[in-house]
Amino acid sequence: MNSVNRGPALEHLDLNLLVTFEAIYQERNLTRAAKRLFVTQSAVSHGLSRLREQLGDPLFVRRASGVEPTPASVRLAPKIGEALRLLRRAFEADHFDPARDLGRVRIAIHEELEPALLPALERRLRAAAPDVEIDCVRVDRLSLERDLGSSRLDLAVDAAQVSGADLRHASLAHDQFCVVSRRGTRIDARRYLAARHVIVSSRRTGPALEDMLLAQLGVQRSVVVRCQRYDAACRIVADSDLLLTAPRLRARAVAAHMRLSLLPVPFQLPPFDMRIYWHRQVDTDLRNQWLRSQLALVAAGLDLRRPRRPASSTATAAT
Repeated sequence: MNSVNRGPALEHLDLNLLVTFEAIYQERNLTRAAKRLFVTQSAVSHGLSRLREQLGDPLFVRRASGVEPTPASVRLAPKIGEALRLLRRAFEADHFDPARDLGRVRIAIHEELEPALLPALERRLRAAAPDVEIDCVRVDRLSLERDLGSSRLDLAVDAAQVSGADLRHASLAHDQFCVVSRRGTRIDARRYLAARHVIVSSRRTGPALEDMLLAQLGVQRSVVVRCQRYDAACRIVADSDLLLTAPRLRARAVAAHMRLSLLPVPFQLPPFDMRIYWHRQVDTDLRNQWLRSQLALVAAGLDLRRPRRPASSTATAAT
């Protein structure tokens, strides 16, 4: 049996080596791990060698960009992370100082939500912790629970419902659909159905979310262009009479630069949630709680009201 499965006796294990393990696992790079721990790279390398010997596993293998964890490391990381969090909470005395304790923040945000959330979040975090370092990465729904559980991520924000036995989540905000058009005149149901449409979807085939919601109302529209990103869809709208139905938060930042209008959808489409995710291990972690509160404040400051009808619109504007 591999000795990593048995593990060394706790009294023979230097707990500082677990802190080194955590830093290497999260940074995937010995130099960055050393910087994070305020030690030399040789000290990190020496600590890793000792831990490899005690656990009987390489733990990390070298790659061009740094190191990659072995399967044993992937298995151990959530347990070591949880144990270290418990120890840290024991010494926190219920006090968290962002300037001192925040460190590097790792957050996954859906790429279409990043422009609306990240700049404001960065300002809030830097105001409280001037030396903060922030990594914002894409959401990988398949590995989200594992990444949050191993502390590779602190939080995640997505517009989709992601399930997992150890995932915790809460609603950040409700977004509304709007119609993106190069014209500012009101769009009624007749004009909407007569128009041609562009949709944004990561899937190769099948309806977009708004089409499924419209279908529940007995509405079917003519979709002539499918693309992957809202900035591309808005550019198409800017050069044509096509319409785009999109979440207002995602469309607003792009449409403003192209002088496009955001108009009400002429059907009652339900809003959908923008949700925040974290791992159950950090439910009561003061640092993670603080991060969640800052993200909630950013979301609360978003203008997600329904688009106003143009002042010049009349009953005949859609003809």
